[in-house]
Amino acid sequence: MKIFSKEQIYEGDSLTAQKQNITSTELMERAATRIFDWMHLRMQGAQVPIHVFCGIGNNGGDGLVLARHLITHGYNVHVYIINYSDTRSKDFLLNYDRIKNVTKKWPLLMTNAKELPVINPDDIIVDAIFGIGLNRPIDDWVKVLFQHLRASKAFTLSIDIPSGLFTDKLHANDNEVIWANYTLSFQTPKLLFFLPETAKFTTQWEVLDIGIDPEYLYNTQTTYELVGKMEMLPLYRPREKFSNKGTYGHALIIGGSFGKIGSITLASRSALSAGAGLVTSYVPKCGYQILQTSFPEAMVITDKEEEIISNIQFDIEPSVIAFGVGVGTAHKTIDAFESFLKTNKTPLVIDADGLNILSKKKSLLKLLPKQTILTPHPKELERLIGTWKDDFDKLEKTKALSKKHDLIIVIKGANTITIYQDKGYVNTTGNPGLATAGTGDVLTGVITGLAAQGYEPIVATLFGIYLHGKAADIAVEDLGYQSLIASHVIEALGEAYIDLFKQPEAPQVEEEETEKK
Repeated sequence: MKIFSKEQIYEGDSLTAQKQNITSTELMERAATRIFDWMHLRMQGAQVPIHVFCGIGNNGGDGLVLARHLITHGYNVHVYIINYSDTRSKDFLLNYDRIKNVTKKWPLLMTNAKELPVINPDDIIVDAIFGIGLNRPIDDWVKVLFQHLRASKAFTLSIDIPSGLFTDKLHANDNEVIWANYTLSFQTPKLLFFLPETAKFTTQWEVLDIGIDPEYLYNTQTTYELVGKMEMLPLYRPREKFSNKGTYGHALIIGGSFGKIGSITLASRSALSAGAGLVTSYVPKCGYQILQTSFPEAMVITDKEEEIISNIQFDIEPSVIAFGVGVGTAHKTIDAFESFLKTNKTPLVIDADGLNILSKKKSLLKLLPKQTILTPHPKELERLIGTWKDDFDKLEKTKALSKKHDLIIVIKGANTITIYQDKGYVNTTGNPGLATAGTGDVLTGVITGLAAQGYEPIVATLFGIYLHGKAADIAVEDLGYQSLIASHVIEALGEAYIDLFKQPEAPQVEEEETEKK
């Protein structure tokens, strides 16, 4: 699913009205009716007080259409106009006149915060104040209103996005934004639903199809895309009947140090479980017995040093190499990594201390093969790109590093975002159970295992992140968030693969309908 920018949304609205020979007012009617249908289906006429707060732009127009339908269907509706400017949109004014035709209780015009409406915790608030069109700081009295709405503890539904949010930058103060329990987004999710600093403003969100021109949706290129099962399934490469372990590549995992052999064990196991034909683990001597006994399917090469990696030499020809898990940042290890990079031509996946070494010695970035995959957690990313003002700035700085050195960079998080050049891919799988030691090592292994099989680097990255998160989602059903550990994710990878081909369950048909047929 594509994530459209504000400008693309406006363009799509305009093109749709033109191609479907409808007015912008009719498109607004259609969109807001979708929201009414959503509410009506769930409320079934319940007389809960519904407070609809409308701005004076198009988001406010949506709110007025919604309020009109609620009123004509007998709901207990209170409508407020937040008069924050002298400028009103055409469609707002048209719908302001229309709502006056269906009720004697006209909308209450609010110009300050002196008389705030009484809202009880069991009421419902509909936020239709600003939407995506906000382009300037909001008035102080509107901030007071926002705080009043939040303090009421009433269920809050936002139209398109929580009011007060910008689509491309962050507020300095959380009190300047509506805190929504649910957001109904028109046609496409918004990027800010997936960023740590802005996602908190809506507990849940849902996309409503408002009939934007299909050709426009299909042909328009977006900077960000949402990656889920339907995007991953076509990328899956089935195994051939007449194949062998050599068909699916040889992954070399370099890492580990004294006390951290577990990390490379996890990465190596997950690479094989992801489908690599062969896996070799390159470890200090102290890791030899551990690997040979705990993971007999792997081959093992040892460094000449007992406790660290000091001299990377091997006589195999791997399809892909992963470096960094548990490797440490000893001077000998840094020197060994630099020497290795100067001669290496094999595709790379770099994680953990491999990233920390790159941060300490940024000149090494120039030695990385094209489309090297970096998988930093937030602190490792900060060491690579520097501090950022907000999540939007973080994305731009990550893009800059990606373009400069032709890197694929994974920004780990609740919605992991992969950046390659100017493009971003937002993952939809995973859960808080992954916030535990070793799951990052497993992700490195899964991506490496896919790359070994011949998946293109960007595909191996996106598919690996998806499978890793899906495996965690499957495992957590039996284990819960707190008890999930990295090994459980590896054990569930097979089920994550199988889930790709599961069809959604057909909706149950009521007996009466079946009998009629």
